[in-house]
Amino acid sequence: MNLDILQKAANQARGLAIDAVYECSSGHMGLPLGCAEIGAVLFGDLLNINPSEPRWLNRDRFILSGGHGSMFLYSWLHLTGFDLSLDDLRAFRKKGSKTPGHPEFGDTPGVECTTGPLGQGVANSVGFALSAKRAAARFNTPEHTIFNQMVYCLAGDGCMQEGVCREAMALAAVLKLDNLVVIYDSNDITLDAPADKTQLSDVDGLYSSLGWEVSTIDGHNISLIADTVARLRSSKNGKPKLIIAKTIIAKGVPEVAGTTKGHGEGGAKFWPEAHANWGLPSDERFYVSEEVRSYMASLRARREEACRAWHATFDAWSKANPDLAAELSAGMKACAEGIPAGETDKAIPAFDPSFADATRSAGAKVINDIAKADPFFLTTSADLYSSNKNYLKDAGDYSPENPTGRNFWIGIREHAMGAICNGIAYDGLFRVSAATFLVFVDYMRGSIRVAALSGLPVTYVLTHDSVAVGEDGPTHQPTETYSSLRVVPNLDVIRPADPEETAGAWMAAMERHTGPTALILTRQKVATLNDLPVETRRQGVLKGGYIVRKEKGDLKAILLSSGSELSLALQAADRLGDGIRVVSMPSFYRFDAQSPAYRESVLPASCEKRISIEAGVTSLWWKYVGLEGEVIGIDRFGFSAPGNQVLEGLGMTVDSVVDAAKRVLAR
Repeated sequence: MNLDILQKAANQARGLAIDAVYECSSGHMGLPLGCAEIGAVLFGDLLNINPSEPRWLNRDRFILSGGHGSMFLYSWLHLTGFDLSLDDLRAFRKKGSKTPGHPEFGDTPGVECTTGPLGQGVANSVGFALSAKRAAARFNTPEHTIFNQMVYCLAGDGCMQEGVCREAMALAAVLKLDNLVVIYDSNDITLDAPADKTQLSDVDGLYSSLGWEVSTIDGHNISLIADTVARLRSSKNGKPKLIIAKTIIAKGVPEVAGTTKGHGEGGAKFWPEAHANWGLPSDERFYVSEEVRSYMASLRARREEACRAWHATFDAWSKANPDLAAELSAGMKACAEGIPAGETDKAIPAFDPSFADATRSAGAKVINDIAKADPFFLTTSADLYSSNKNYLKDAGDYSPENPTGRNFWIGIREHAMGAICNGIAYDGLFRVSAATFLVFVDYMRGSIRVAALSGLPVTYVLTHDSVAVGEDGPTHQPTETYSSLRVVPNLDVIRPADPEETAGAWMAAMERHTGPTALILTRQKVATLNDLPVETRRQGVLKGGYIVRKEKGDLKAILLSSGSELSLALQAADRLGDGIRVVSMPSFYRFDAQSPAYRESVLPASCEKRISIEAGVTSLWWKYVGLEGEVIGIDRFGFSAPGNQVLEGLGMTVDSVVDAAKRVLAR
């Protein structure tokens, strides 16, 4: 290891970071300047990466959890030869650039995941590590090792304070993820104040007690950083690794270094003096020496050669293990392209017409049918497998002793579960679902939002979907939750009404590869729509909304609903007589994406007399009902009582629909 050239690279990375922040008068220079030596060791030597093939399967994964320090990552990606030019660095935080304010998945070669909400990246790294462990156990053979990558995560005080980080790190220890190295940029400064205002100092004791192997080092000593990382990555003792790197925030800018002022862009105006401190030209920005360029070019050549050697091993493995190779290829294709709905449809036998149970029970059958057809499909639950019914039978539980298991026991850690699933999805080898009660989805909303932003095909199984939960009371009765999820961009929320609609919902989820899907399922039994063919119900869900009962004679009014309340609309239509159309609307997202002609065929503009019913807040239904109709819903919290009494007390009855329809028809 050439310590001299790595120190020069570290200082030049500092220069690139402060220059980019100065150029746009915005950003965070504290982490890039404080962690430059860490970057030099990882990107300048130890990481097993290939800039020419950024997503090769056995690369080491590097996750910058402190996404505000994005210029750290962009500077090192540029220096090591990724497709990120000096002009891209100059365009930092500008519209349409490859260098957005926080790293965004898909925008920049070498960026493994979207980070910014603090702590998410740490939990993502646990997901990456789980994916790597399972891939190694499933696909490696005695003759060929194709997966042995390490996962590195750089996190700051803000990440370590967030609850999602603590949840995920506790689980990482339980699952013995010794392929994970978290480097804690411990600079004793948060945005507003010194860190000791809000945290205790014994980080070593805390994480050692959780089951991590912990080392505390000088985060500016290149030799010590390198020795520590090399030692820990070779330690296969069943413990994830935490390096507490003591650093100085904004190191090299004495006007702000070691203070809260070093966090943001305030010190960037001192760039000429900082350049001089780092041995860089004080009259030139975005400077990289030929010496550093030459070193990085030779390093890139070595990395490319290592990648070629891996490909040779992979080709030999594929030839010797065609079934495993086909499984791996299918999993990667399912992540990148989704599974055509027709394929999933074939994997799910039709339900017996006598099936009379909750949609969560229908979901239990469907998810196991899918798992039999798709061996790359995994599932997780926040200690609720028995309630959510998303357990994969005969698929095994993931554990250090059984790393090929497909059921992941997360514990009561919804936020971490969501972010860990995101990590698995970013890695692109396995499809994954996460399950909890619908009302507790707020505990992982931050992770769901990032999944939607990043276009990750995670499926959420959210059961106990309404006030029909009953006796548990309003703490467990979701009323606002459907709508609060529906307003998240790029999140498909599907609330099926019967078992075949549930099958259609899973077809939609597995088909999707550009974003997450939330399946909203009942605890209580629902009526089965046996008057409609199986195909009509399944295909209807794929379109988001469809006619479940056509009017007789002239169209007078339309009743709309989703989920368990659809049966109320159908019963009301029976009482109202001819001229009443009933429409199932399981997915607003999908219905809104249909052609104008299809939407008009279901909800013709000529019929303004419309009534909707759903056991949730009413606001979003008005765009379908219009000002001439009525929306029946629950714009309040529920109460504790048997489920049928709660539904009746809150107006979820056939009479409510009939009375509303009569009022609308009389206008």
